[in-house]
Amino acid sequence: MNEPLALVVDDEPDICELLTLTLGRMDIDTRTATDVAGAKSLLGSESFDLCLTDMRLPDGDGLDLVDWMQTHAAAVPVAVITAHGNVETAVQALKLGAFDFIAKPLDLNNLRKIVENALKLDRRNEQHSRLQGRSEPMQVLREMVDKVARSQAPVHISGESGTGKELVARLIHESGPRADGQFVPVNCGAIPAELMESEFFGHRKGSFTGAISDQIGLVQSADGGTLFLDEIADLPLSMQVKLLRVIQEKTVRPVGSSVEEPSDARIVSATHKNLGRMVAAGEFREDLYYRINVIELPVPALRDRGDDVIELAEYILGKLSANTTLDDGARQALRNYDFPGNVRELENMLERAVTLCTSGTIYEADLNLRSATATEDSPANFTATDLGNQVEDVQRQAIMDALEKTRFNKTAAAKLLGLSFRQLRYRIKKLGIE
Repeated sequence: MNEPLALVVDDEPDICELLTLTLGRMDIDTRTATDVAGAKSLLGSESFDLCLTDMRLPDGDGLDLVDWMQTHAAAVPVAVITAHGNVETAVQALKLGAFDFIAKPLDLNNLRKIVENALKLDRRNEQHSRLQGRSEPMQVLREMVDKVARSQAPVHISGESGTGKELVARLIHESGPRADGQFVPVNCGAIPAELMESEFFGHRKGSFTGAISDQIGLVQSADGGTLFLDEIADLPLSMQVKLLRVIQEKTVRPVGSSVEEPSDARIVSATHKNLGRMVAAGEFREDLYYRINVIELPVPALRDRGDDVIELAEYILGKLSANTTLDDGARQALRNYDFPGNVRELENMLERAVTLCTSGTIYEADLNLRSATATEDSPANFTATDLGNQVEDVQRQAIMDALEKTRFNKTAAAKLLGLSFRQLRYRIKKLGIE
């Protein structure tokens, strides 16, 4: 197997020599260029696995080269070398398509990590997207997921509740060079404010009452992987300040420690709220907003996806029950329905319909669709929600009884319930049964 080939673009001979020696010790061959024109010439004549470019060059800057490469050498990951503390330039490079950035003075350990991650992009097979649907908004979303997966830039996923923002975050992680690392999802609204700093950053033994041992935080748990901050809009302002420092400095200080530890987690965030409006209202820090929103990825609502609803319904039914189908009236009703709860509502609706229908065919009446004029507090909506909760309680108890009877043998429990193993596993996850 041939050695990987890297292009180093810098007009300082000392930097070129340092990078060449460092890459050489990693068994990476190197070509060097001293300006933008020379870099373009080499990129047009040889096949590179990686490009490292300085920002200041005699005939332009690194941003010019990054921009040009997105059209003429898009398959080559490019990282830019920036002046220390020049955050604006680094963010601009990431938005243009740079894979990552390295600040001067060069930290060789950090450089090696960035190079290793870049090379994994070419060696990893492309992930087949699990995002169902053929509509134009979904095609655009899949293309964006593929693009941002190659970068290390912070990504903010926006969209209504139930659209599948966590699924998108997982696909970004699994399709990129950090797939071998941990994907750590965090619901920012579910952690009590008084425990938030300890949960995020860890703590040292004796740092507060109840701290009986050292504990690693969520940020450190995602080291080398991805930290997914769901509902980031729910973070208190005091935590927003601390999170900003983690993103900017790539360091973490556990509670009770006087030493900062390096942090190498990619930040992906999401919320159904409008962060721009929250910034204007003083409810979310503007500086943090711009750091997490380097790349924004909107996830379309189900009502905007046309016939995707039918494809999704059939996919969900395949997981729930292989013997249940939708009749034509139910299909048309799904097409016409507004789905305020999006894909999550569709899943709940179909699970309830599968449980209640006795003929193997789901009709419109089985879907129990909310009327267009129903509100969250209307009697019709309350009845549907209440019935759904009762159905889930019955299912949960039946599954738990079957598991206990079979001594928690899931294969035997599935057979007892008349389900396939896959259907049982899906329902266990759906119902939150440990």
